[in-house]
Amino acid sequence: MAKKILGAFFTIWGGTVFIASMLVFIIPIWVTGIFPEPVRTAWVIRFCRMWMSVFFPLSGIRLRISGRQYFKKGENYIVVCNHNSLMDVPLTSPGIPGPNKTIAKIEMSRIPIFGIIYKRGSVLLDRSRESSRKQSYLDMKRVLELGMHMCIYPEGTRNKTAEPLKSFHDGAFRLSFDTGKSIVPCIIRGTRAMLPDDKKFYFWPGKASMQFLEPVSPASFETPSDFKEHIFKLMWTALEKNN
Repeated sequence: MAKKILGAFFTIWGGTVFIASMLVFIIPIWVTGIFPEPVRTAWVIRFCRMWMSVFFPLSGIRLRISGRQYFKKGENYIVVCNHNSLMDVPLTSPGIPGPNKTIAKIEMSRIPIFGIIYKRGSVLLDRSRESSRKQSYLDMKRVLELGMHMCIYPEGTRNKTAEPLKSFHDGAFRLSFDTGKSIVPCIIRGTRAMLPDDKKFYFWPGKASMQFLEPVSPASFETPSDFKEHIFKLMWTALEKNN
């Protein structure tokens, strides 16, 4: 019972800090709309890093990032991450070195004020419309053509199972084949314990980590399906090894 009460208190505190710090940075993020891409996204990511540098310490989140050395200067990548929690996106966008965009549900862009951030920093997808799925794929290719990283959660939705990973969708791997861009697997740990799906109005501060693995080129694989299976096994092994 005590932990439940504390979890509710941390939820109120964390939510207050999140909103208050967001209001500080929302105007400069909105103003980035005057810039063309990729300058716009580069500034959005800078402001998001500043924002999270305030939010994380004040809310009790301790973040460790490893593997940044795998991002080579002058190269851009498709970054694929496991997805356990709503806390994953605030980690990944600022945590990926360099300008990057994330594929996101269009519903997030409709949230008042907060939606501005998604409009600036994401490729938006309306899953109910085939035309939107096709356009989002073209938009992701354009992100890569402009020299930015593209962040994708290949599980599609949050993993609410007891397994390390859910099955992967094909999009990230087809995109890699079509563009020739290597994939950087990213292992996220700790966020599920912060915002567990089986508890309502509950947030527990703690440690989170992002581990970037070595880039993998699509050139060594015959099909996107083979590539997808390889990346899935790499990430599954990494998650099991450190659990």
